[in-house]
Amino acid sequence: MDLQSLAYALTQVVHNFGAVAVVGGAILGRWPQPAFAPARRRLAWLILAGWLLQGISGAGFGAISYAWYGQFPDIHGIAVVALLVKMACAVGGILCAAAFLRYQGAWSEQRQEALWSALILLGVTALTAAAFLRWFS
Repeated sequence: MDLQSLAYALTQVVHNFGAVAVVGGAILGRWPQPAFAPARRRLAWLILAGWLLQGISGAGFGAISYAWYGQFPDIHGIAVVALLVKMACAVGGILCAAAFLRYQGAWSEQRQEALWSALILLGVTALTAAAFLRWFS
């Protein structure tokens, strides 16, 4: 068995489930109608965990390459931009989910709706950037 391929595949599984959590959780929190406060709180925890998984597994891809080849993946151009976009989305998603968990009770419904829309936008943007990273690296 090729241990490097196994490591990449398992990391990809974690990365994929993180992507489902951040996009699916945000959509469930916002549409077709806003979820109730307790459900939104659970979804915010799911999204926060998903973004953390995205960051950790993303770093895992680089760590696997470094462990097997002694260097990080050689990416350039569009792939670098896509990676930076994904990283920015992860930071933004973590901050948004954490802010919601901290301040939900004090926020107006309008502010909460804006936050859930932002979480959807961050998740969809990260997924889109992932396609560019994959095919331009």
